[in-house]
Amino acid sequence: MASQEESPDFLEFAWIWNRFQGQPTPAPHRRIARWLEARQDAEDRRLLLMAFRGCGKSTMVGLFCAWRLLREPDTRILVLAADQALAVKMVAQVRRILERHPLCAALRPSGPGDWAMDRFTVQRRAVLRDPSMLAQGLTGNITGTRADLIVCDDVEIAGNCDTPAKREELRTRLAECEFILVPGGTLLFVGTPHCAETIYAAPAAVDAFLQGYRRLVLPLLDANGESAWPERFTSSGIEALRSRVGPLAFARQMLLQPVAAAALRLDPALIVRYAEEPEYREAGGRAQLSLLGRRLLSGGGYWDPAYGRPGTGDASVLACVYVDGESNSYLHRLAWLTHDPDSAVDPATQQCQAVAGVLRDLLLPVVRVETNGLGRFLPALLRRELARANAPCAVIEHASRRAKAERILSAFDPALAGRRLHAHAGVFRTRFVAEMAAWRPDAPNGRDDALDAVAGCLLNEPVRLPQLPPAMRGTPWRGA
Repeated sequence: MASQEESPDFLEFAWIWNRFQGQPTPAPHRRIARWLEARQDAEDRRLLLMAFRGCGKSTMVGLFCAWRLLREPDTRILVLAADQALAVKMVAQVRRILERHPLCAALRPSGPGDWAMDRFTVQRRAVLRDPSMLAQGLTGNITGTRADLIVCDDVEIAGNCDTPAKREELRTRLAECEFILVPGGTLLFVGTPHCAETIYAAPAAVDAFLQGYRRLVLPLLDANGESAWPERFTSSGIEALRSRVGPLAFARQMLLQPVAAAALRLDPALIVRYAEEPEYREAGGRAQLSLLGRRLLSGGGYWDPAYGRPGTGDASVLACVYVDGESNSYLHRLAWLTHDPDSAVDPATQQCQAVAGVLRDLLLPVVRVETNGLGRFLPALLRRELARANAPCAVIEHASRRAKAERILSAFDPALAGRRLHAHAGVFRTRFVAEMAAWRPDAPNGRDDALDAVAGCLLNEPVRLPQLPPAMRGTPWRGA
C-alpha cells in the first residue's frame, strides 16, 4: 500500500484510470479533481460539489474515494443517496476501480472477506467494525455507523423535495450525518438543485442548509454562454436539450439555478395556432389521418371528471390531442362537460354520452379517465356508452400520484419551450387561454382543470395509430 508521499496526486490517479479505460480526462473532470485534492490538503471538512447533469461528477467522486483509500487505507467511507440502489451504484463503481486500477492491487483482500456490491473492506492495518465503504439509502438505518468521509450523492431528488413536509424530512435525515461522522471527518455533498428551496441554496439565502460549506459550482454554460464541455455538449445539442426538458428543468439541472416554479408563467403566445381539421383517407389499403399536411401517428383523450352542478366546483374537462411523427402535439378539442339537473338520465351517464360522442367524431383510439376520488366507477360506464355510440375507443383507468402543479409544469414547460404544442382555433375561443395565462403553481384556488386535462394527454404516451386494411369507414386507423 502506497503512503501519501508515494501515491500520485488525485488528477494523476484519475488520468491513469481514464487512460486505462481508453477515455480522455476532459476539462470539467480536471477542475473537479484539482478542487477535491486542494480541499483535502487545506483540511476543509464541509464541501459541496454542484455540477451539471451528465458531467460525471459522481464518477469523479468515486475515483476520489478510491484514491483516498489508496492514500489512507484505514478510511471509512459512507455513501448516502436518495435510495439504496443509487448508493450501491457508487460503491460498486469504487470496488471495480480498486479491482482494476494498476495502482490499487495492494488494497484488494487476499481472502473472500467483505467484498460485496454494497460494502467492502480493503487490506488495512486497523481492526475496525465498519467496512471501508458502505452504501445506504437515505431512509435506511445508519445509527451506530461511523465514518471518516460521508458522501451525500444526489440525496435531493424531485420526489423528496416537492412539498414543505418532504423538505423538512430530508433535512432531518441529513442532520443525522453529524452524529455518524467522526471528529475531523469530511462531509461531501454532490448534486444539483431540484426546487427553489433546495438544500444546496447559496449561503446568503434564507435558512440555507449548508452554511459554511466550501463550494465548487460548475454550470454547463459560463457567464459568456460558452459550454463547459464543448466536445460533448455542443451549442446545437444544448439548445436541443433546453427544448426537450424546458427552461425550468434546464435552469435547475444544467445551470444550477434554484429557480422557483412561480417565476415561470405558461405563456399562451408560445402555442402555435391552426384552424384546419384532420383529413381522413384510405390509400393502398391503408388508412391515414393527416393534419396540416402532416401524417398523424398517435392520438388520445384525457378526461378529468367532476360532478358538481354547472358553474360550480371543479370543472369536468375532456382534452383531445393528436401527435405527428415529429413529436408535435395538436390540442384539437377541449370540452367542458356539464349535465342537466332536470334530466331523467343521471349526471354521470350524461357526461359519458358526451365524451363518447367527441371520441367518435375525432376517431381517437384511446381515452384515459382519471379515477382519483369520484371517478372510480366511470370507466365501466364510459365503455358502455362508447359501445352504444359505435366508437371503438379503449378506456384506460388512470390514477394521478404526482402533485397537480408538478404535472402541469412538467407537461407544458418542454412543449412550450420547443414550440411543439399546437392548438385549434376553437380552443382559443374557450377559457383555456385565460386559465393558462393566470395560472400560478403556488396559487391555492386558481383554475387549472383544463390545464390538468391537457397535461394528462401530454404526459401519457398516446396509443400509436395502427395501419390496418380498412374494414369500414373510420375503423382502420383506430383499430379494434
